[in-house]
Amino acid sequence: MQILKETGIDWRERRLISNFYMAQSVKVRLKQGETRSVKIGRGVRQGCCLSPILFNLYNECLTKEALEGFGDFKIGGQIIQTVEYADDLVLLAKEEKVLQDMIDKLIEIERCYGMEMNVEKTKVMRISRQPLPVKIMIDQKQLENVESFKNFGSILTNDGRCTCKIKCRIAMAKAAINKKRALFTSTMDLEMRRKLVKCYIWSMALYGAETWTLRTVDQKHLESFEMWCWRRMEKISWTDHVRDEDVLLRVNEQRNILHEISEWKANWISHMLHRNCLLQRVIEGKIKGGIEVTGR
Repeated sequence: MQILKETGIDWRERRLISNFYMAQSVKVRLKQGETRSVKIGRGVRQGCCLSPILFNLYNECLTKEALEGFGDFKIGGQIIQTVEYADDLVLLAKEEKVLQDMIDKLIEIERCYGMEMNVEKTKVMRISRQPLPVKIMIDQKQLENVESFKNFGSILTNDGRCTCKIKCRIAMAKAAINKKRALFTSTMDLEMRRKLVKCYIWSMALYGAETWTLRTVDQKHLESFEMWCWRRMEKISWTDHVRDEDVLLRVNEQRNILHEISEWKANWISHMLHRNCLLQRVIEGKIKGGIEVTGR
């Protein structure tokens, strides 16, 4: 309640929230009936629309107090310390010592707030051309170094490339089209089947494509996936020795998956540049202290 007061919440709203959450109890419904009431001493209610707002306020005050004055990772001249979503927290730093100091201070303040960091679920990853291991300790335990991790449905790798992410999305899309093979290979109108492929399969494969940095090998993977879709739709096996140009004529299509990604990127960038947010600063800003690369 003290945090709600400090953030400027009126006393009437604070009293209402207090009445909602204080002295609450819960029962568990079983086949044999309901269990006895159990008092809830801390935390917020799962499923309550107010719970995420209260948790975000609490978490924001915690991280702001813990990380004030820390951080050396700058984008567009502004220090970026964290990337947060619900109870997931990513700390950003360029130096190993700075990251260790941030974690130590965060753990100290978390315990003052009655919270604990799950060491088993906490990982560390260095993004670099030569990603050497990072030694970060929590309570005399060294955090596991990982080569990749999944965040918001997107795979981030320690080399900063998108190849792994693209392969994963393509594999998911192929599994989806194989699952509904009867639909895509049916006697339904060709135009309708093409629309279904682009609507349901391509949207799955190209999730997050607006942020991809495509190399030549990535473009080849995407173009191969595009032709795989049309071949699978027309029941054309690789043993039939049918050229890609002939397959495109059968489905009345052209190679346009890369063009579609370019359009998505243009629309996304236009949308981001009209907003005052972190993504805008990432697009327009420069990371200070980065390695300067000269072309040949």
